[in-house]
Amino acid sequence: MSTTNFKPTLGLVDATMIVAGSMIGSGIFIVSADITRNVGSAGWLIAVWLITGFMTLIAALSYGELSAMFPKAGGQYVYLKEAYNPLVGFLYGWSFFSVIQTGTIAAVGVAFSKFLAYLIPELGNNYFLFHFGNFQISSGQLVAIFIIILLTYINSRGVKEGKFIQTLFTSAKLLALLGLIVFGFILVKHSYWTENWHTGFVSTKATAANAAETLSIANVSWMGISGSALLGAIAASMVGSIFSSDAWNNVTFIAGEMKNPQRNIGLSLFLGTLIVTTIYISVNLMYLNVLPLNEIAFAKDDRVAVTAANAIFPSFGTTLIALLIMVSTFGCNNGLILAGARVYYTMANDGLFFKRASTLNKNAVPEWALWAQCVVASILCLSGKYGDLLDMISFVVVLFYILTILGIFILRKKLPNAERPYKAFGYPILPALYMLMGAAFCTLLIIYKPQYTWPGLIIVLIGIPLYYIAVANKKQAA
Repeated sequence: MSTTNFKPTLGLVDATMIVAGSMIGSGIFIVSADITRNVGSAGWLIAVWLITGFMTLIAALSYGELSAMFPKAGGQYVYLKEAYNPLVGFLYGWSFFSVIQTGTIAAVGVAFSKFLAYLIPELGNNYFLFHFGNFQISSGQLVAIFIIILLTYINSRGVKEGKFIQTLFTSAKLLALLGLIVFGFILVKHSYWTENWHTGFVSTKATAANAAETLSIANVSWMGISGSALLGAIAASMVGSIFSSDAWNNVTFIAGEMKNPQRNIGLSLFLGTLIVTTIYISVNLMYLNVLPLNEIAFAKDDRVAVTAANAIFPSFGTTLIALLIMVSTFGCNNGLILAGARVYYTMANDGLFFKRASTLNKNAVPEWALWAQCVVASILCLSGKYGDLLDMISFVVVLFYILTILGIFILRKKLPNAERPYKAFGYPILPALYMLMGAAFCTLLIIYKPQYTWPGLIIVLIGIPLYYIAVANKKQAA
């Protein structure tokens, strides 16, 4: 038995929890190490997070107009299709299915298992179970797949079940992060705040003192950078901060299940991104209070939060952060899994995805699309390449954000009389500013980190022949 329509059961609080919960995964606990190695000062560490937060807020406020115009399942895929043409929408949907959403689900799942290994080492990524030549399977990868399957099953039971998990786990991690921030300022025995802020905005980059050696805290040499080298370092740093701040747009994919979507999606985008941006900057300020800059840059395995927690709570810091990240990644993956399947459902209804993905089960959720997403994410877990793919796709993610926001300008000309219950805040200045900042980020990556750009573009371009195959199949079926 199946149903033909989504049930509008999600309110403003539910939507805000999906925005915040999908954004906060494992990145905030890790990527500040790489940012610090790239820019080498307290001022620039915070500046990178501020720039990313500012861009995210502008984009969220801009998406509010599109979500109010097209309050239906599919979100960004629908906006691109309506502003440009079905091919552009499909290229986003294909990239989303092949790596953007599924790769993020895999990465967050493996992050869960990495921190579970602090409590149960046999369930970690260093505990290998099978070897087939160069192909290895660790127990951590199997744990990640189990979590993805479990959450897919829960979400196949209905949106209320997914909503409950999301609200519970997002509330828990927001409160835990808030507590960590507060305790980082009131309990730590030695504050490095003044020492770290002496570095101000004097940008430096970590290099090995001996070129033959691997970069480490024991042999690091800080080299002053400016001009184009600084711009390249900021762009490289923002790959991590943008990944940590991504997935805020997931709430747009579930518009068909929202109460009063014209109002609540735009408002939840603003509230969710504002909460997370404030938390992220506060966490980094806490790092600067608790740890010297060198220890932020060279925390073991980049796990800055673990190092900071051990300074605040010497006897149980590692266990505390391991539990917090497990809660964080579990809730994050629930939001990603819940929202992602709605894109494939809408594509299938347009005849551009597997036909079975266009049906809803008796619980009014796209069960087949959920399990298809689960299979691809699980394969990426086993491949071990999800991290590389996500580095490569950051460029493409921002490129699609730019195209979507440009779509606001196009639709104002294309559909001048369309109903717009909400209009993009600061239009045209703020949306244009986002496009300029996003274009600068993409250009700097092309120049200074080309390995982060061309593989992602290849993945997108593979979608062109797939689109024409899908269109041909659709015509034959008709």
